[in-house]
Amino acid sequence: MKHILPLILVLCFFTNCSKDDNVATKDYTYFYPTDEASITNVNIPGSTEAFDPKGIAISNEKLYVINGNVLEIFNALTLEHIKTIKEYTKGTTIIPLTSLTSVSVDNGRIYIGSTESRLFIFDEITNAGISTVGNGQWWQTFVHVFGVVAKDGLVFVKEKENSIKVLDATQITETSTWDLKPIAKLNTLKGYTEVYSLDVYGGNLVVAGRDAKSYLYYNIANIKKNATSSLTTPIEPELVQFVDIKPIAVSFSKDWAVTSENVGSASYLKLYPKEEFIKMNYKAVLSASDILGQNAFGTIVGTAQLDDRIFISDNTNKKIRVIKLNKSTISEQNN
Repeated sequence: MKHILPLILVLCFFTNCSKDDNVATKDYTYFYPTDEASITNVNIPGSTEAFDPKGIAISNEKLYVINGNVLEIFNALTLEHIKTIKEYTKGTTIIPLTSLTSVSVDNGRIYIGSTESRLFIFDEITNAGISTVGNGQWWQTFVHVFGVVAKDGLVFVKEKENSIKVLDATQITETSTWDLKPIAKLNTLKGYTEVYSLDVYGGNLVVAGRDAKSYLYYNIANIKKNATSSLTTPIEPELVQFVDIKPIAVSFSKDWAVTSENVGSASYLKLYPKEEFIKMNYKAVLSASDILGQNAFGTIVGTAQLDDRIFISDNTNKKIRVIKLNKSTISEQNN
């Protein structure tokens, strides 16, 4: 008996250890936003006009902000104001910038859209004018411009109502004419005079189709294949139809599709894993209409991300809000 008792104690010890070793835990990762900073007209030296932020873009650690009739450039790391661009200048040609809506930066060029039916193209380094597309007459090249994105050699220009015109970037040169003909046309199904947001990822143009209540996907290889016929019958998008959601903005960062969506009177900042988003699997890892219950978002017409900072163009509240993306991991024990 005296030999059995120690054996039982040893067995109990190892049994308990075994139970502890086999206790499973599962890690849950949560993302949440906090306010870091904001940009208003106070941050622009000499500014006397109300801040009117619309389209935004980030390139080479610079933040480009459409502000009413001008383009503002900031250091995206320090938020220091760098420059205000008020006019397009090329040689003796000077055109004041007015009624701006959108901006995109790609391959050393800045593209700026205006509802005055023009697309302005600047050199990213010198900010000198390269060319303009459209002459300000809405019945000519463009019927206003409500959104633009340039990527992978193509320039996508959202017009009034339900049209996107596609240009080849090589068409735009120092000597090209203002009346360039599109190589393809796309149909956004619905739309009118709202500023539109669009970006390119994974071989697709993705449009935040606010009026169509969906994200609109256009395969770029298909656009090229059917370019000629699309000039007669514009290419329609693939989409998942929403009921109450109106996508307003979309941009792609290193890991995420950074979007904004309106549901009723509320505006949400959302983050989707971009590989899932491009497959139309809409499971957001972040969905926030405010910051920790305070400072509700207004209509977010533009989004961009640099490292752990998310920049949102809050047109309702007349500011660029700089949001820090925080990550927390919680381990839960499965008994």
